[in-house]
Amino acid sequence: MVKPEREHNTYVKYESKIRLYLVPHLGKKPLSKLTPAQIRTFMATLTREKVGASTRFEVLRVLRNALNRAMREELLTRNVALLVDMPKVTKGKVKPWNAREAITFLRTARAHRLYAACVLVLVIGLRRSEVLGLRWQDIDFEARQFEPVMQVQREKGIGLVLKKLNTDSSQATLPLPEFCARALEERRELQELERKIAGNHWKQQPDQDLIFSSEHGGMIDPVGFSRTFGRLVKRAGVRRITVRLARHTCGTLLAFLKVHPKVAQAILRHSQISMTMDVYTHVVGDGEREAVSMLAELLEDPLIG
Repeated sequence: MVKPEREHNTYVKYESKIRLYLVPHLGKKPLSKLTPAQIRTFMATLTREKVGASTRFEVLRVLRNALNRAMREELLTRNVALLVDMPKVTKGKVKPWNAREAITFLRTARAHRLYAACVLVLVIGLRRSEVLGLRWQDIDFEARQFEPVMQVQREKGIGLVLKKLNTDSSQATLPLPEFCARALEERRELQELERKIAGNHWKQQPDQDLIFSSEHGGMIDPVGFSRTFGRLVKRAGVRRITVRLARHTCGTLLAFLKVHPKVAQAILRHSQISMTMDVYTHVVGDGEREAVSMLAELLEDPLIG
């Protein structure tokens, strides 16, 4: 029931939890006779086997979803997994970059061919799959806005695929700050140069029109982009964080870029302007003047190389 209706990555996650944990431990128990005590014993076994809390959380969530579907199919009258407490997952203490760290990173990444992608991650908070799925037709430079529609994903047995984003909220039209627009315009010039150098080896399909393509026009692997991001972080000498965490710096950078709060509200997808103003009023701190100076230099810096 999951595979035809959900995204491929969701199906892969469900399948692995069922194959590795649920079937080996609960697979032989009659569905109608499954009890909360048996599930608690199962979860305790996973704990003894040193299965991580986040994995145990996902396993129990998959079981809950499966039993909910069994109720809809009238195979069960109740979902006993709902009577079992979810494992507590403690979030890591790693914090997103502050403005100084983010700007230091961008200055170092300035000469890289994927600099504009890093700008979109840090300033607008796009996910890596959304950034890599952006097409030139999605950008309206005159109106200073864009609409993410596609994403790049790797599917087992198929390879890289370009597919639509999951939800309507992900496809909302977003404002395009001047800083991001300038980075994209430079990216367009660089891509044209790469296209000329590649010549007949240019792989990009006309209907794809991807902004961030490989040096020969193909799609970029999201995992490969994360590795590139990691190398740029190391080169910059700033605190090491992931792409996923880096995108949470966008509120801070929007404030330093003096983007209007209403525009920032749309980018951050806040339901109330008070949430945005709370972010804006908390960016003041040590090193603010230095960060503003660094950002000004970055804005004035011409394309390198």
